Amino acid sequence: MNTTPKRPSPARTRLIDAATHLFYEEGIHAVGVDRIIDEAQVTRATLYKQFGGKENLVLAYLRNEDELLRGMFADAGAAVSDPDELLEAVIAGIAADIRDRHTRGCPFINAAAEYPDADGAVRALIAEHREWFRSTLQSVAEGAALERPADAAASLVLLRDAALVGGYLDGDERVNPAFERTARSVIAAHRAR
Repeated sequence: MNTTPKRPSPARTRLIDAATHLFYEEGIHAVGVDRIIDEAQVTRATLYKQFGGKENLVLAYLRNEDELLRGMFADAGAAVSDPDELLEAVIAGIAADIRDRHTRGCPFINAAAEYPDADGAVRALIAEHREWFRSTLQSVAEGAALERPADAAASLVLLRDAALVGGYLDGDERVNPAFERTARSVIAAHRAR
């Protein structure tokens, strides 16, 4: 029995890459299937064979974003054993993400704005991602022995949301120092006295 995970086809990878670029830069509803097909250099039949339609491609795009963030957290956790250093790595990682990658806001917030149906598949995936992010930050806060770790995590999620939107509107050079300072203040406020 072969236990090697199946690699996605090159066409599937190109479709996800094209969707990631176009959806993030221009908006999900602003980008039509024909545009994605052209950028990915595939046929319409290939898109429908791989995803069945645009909404499944949107879900694949968001799952990919989720997996990338989970991978960054796993890498940081593997590289840093001290819980306080891990909190600092999280702050630095968010600031780097705002500066280097997510320069147009949070892909999940952007997608939520385009999919108002809270019961739909896109919003369910977004809610799952946000719950993972919140619970992961809570675990990091617990590891650092912060008081009220759930409150600390909720505050850090709120700050990240604001910083991603602010980074897009005002630029990371203006937003990141305020984000880092405020995140450290939140952490300090939750330290045992």
